[in-house]
Amino acid sequence: MTDTGHDAVHEGHARAFAMALLAALAGLMFGLDTGVIAGALHFIADTFEASSRTQEWIVSSMMAGAALGSVAAGGISYRYGRSGAMVGAAVMFLIGTLTCALAPGIAVMIVGRVMLGLAVGVAAFAAPLYISEITVGERRGSMISFYQLMVTLGIFLAFVSDSLLAPGAHWRWMLGVMAVPSSVFLIGALFLPHTPRWLMMRGQTGAARRVMLSLRGDARIADAEIREISVQLHNESGSGFALFRRSANFRRSVALGIVLQIFQQLTGINVLMYYAPRVFEAAHFGVSAAVWATTLVGLVNMGATGIAIVLVDRWGRRPLLMASCAIAAFAMVSVGILLALGAGSVLQQAVLVGMVLLFVAGFAMGEGPLVWTLCSEIQPLQGRDFGIACSTFTNWAANWAVSNTFLSLLAGIGESATFWLFGILNAVFIIVTFLFVPETKDVSLEKIEDNLMHGAPLRRLGR
Repeated sequence: MTDTGHDAVHEGHARAFAMALLAALAGLMFGLDTGVIAGALHFIADTFEASSRTQEWIVSSMMAGAALGSVAAGGISYRYGRSGAMVGAAVMFLIGTLTCALAPGIAVMIVGRVMLGLAVGVAAFAAPLYISEITVGERRGSMISFYQLMVTLGIFLAFVSDSLLAPGAHWRWMLGVMAVPSSVFLIGALFLPHTPRWLMMRGQTGAARRVMLSLRGDARIADAEIREISVQLHNESGSGFALFRRSANFRRSVALGIVLQIFQQLTGINVLMYYAPRVFEAAHFGVSAAVWATTLVGLVNMGATGIAIVLVDRWGRRPLLMASCAIAAFAMVSVGILLALGAGSVLQQAVLVGMVLLFVAGFAMGEGPLVWTLCSEIQPLQGRDFGIACSTFTNWAANWAVSNTFLSLLAGIGESATFWLFGILNAVFIIVTFLFVPETKDVSLEKIEDNLMHGAPLRRLGR
């Protein structure tokens, strides 16, 4: 390849990275709206005199909206494209943010949270799918993990904002400041082109080739990928649901995506994202100290996700995911033991914070980003919208179930037993990963699909 050719390829990769970065702003919004409620909830409850059960509904209403959004996301993404879906999500982010910040009561607050959930559900579906369809195979894992890094950055920034505004109990500003990144995401989404795969599905081969050429910088590489996509489309017909009905192999990949998303939520991560100040208050931290300790959780979450981006395309999905589950299981059991001991001394409180941070680090290096990566990789082209919609809906339904019952669970079985339960579930996730999760590192989406549809065992889809 000539120097000019190398320059063109480099320019194409840079363009793909820039587009993936803009799409990953959906993850930033996801993280901001996930994290902001942790610091604001205490003050919202004081303002509106909300009971613990009402607080659960305020938190979990966003998850309910996200579940609904994920159901609609497949159809929206299929009809308007992955980039079109992100534009719609950005508009809903902005409307939901303003509704929450100006809410005169709990009912309006919940309506705004549902709007934010709808936006999150659509964006969490469309953004990883968009990124997976514009990046080359050897970089796909790290780029989809970059989306998860943006989620963690959003959570961290929300925690920092909450900590700075907490002394004055400015919860409306905590919520309202999210209008700024919402506007930035909307502007960025408007400049994203459709993906080549989506354009091919719509019969726009010429447009698909132009976009692919701009992303690869080499006509031979671009044309080879276009031919692969064309072959896959030629061999498939009908909707994703039609494929689900007639293909047992496709049903296997859908089932794996659903199981992965259920276990991601049963790790207990969102217990800490939504209720971390309550957990620290249970360990005798003051309100302000609890909010700042929660900020530290967000910082570790972001840093460990950065580690995942470096390792995912080096170590591979399976070993990184199993190591992540083991670390998370150990940390959750340890938190339960410390809470059982009362965490009354300064030393015990310090160790408890350390175990919480270890759990967050373990989750962020594998269970967090890799579930989204795998769910976007294992579905065949024709059924990708349907398969990812099913797994994304499951994620938010499980998220809702956990967030809507955590405070009640604490009251019912106790603090220590609750965290022991999460520790056991993380250990079970190791077994599930060993038995069923494939290694997809450096494997093209088309090869994974070919293995799946020819009946290869799930754990061997990357062979």
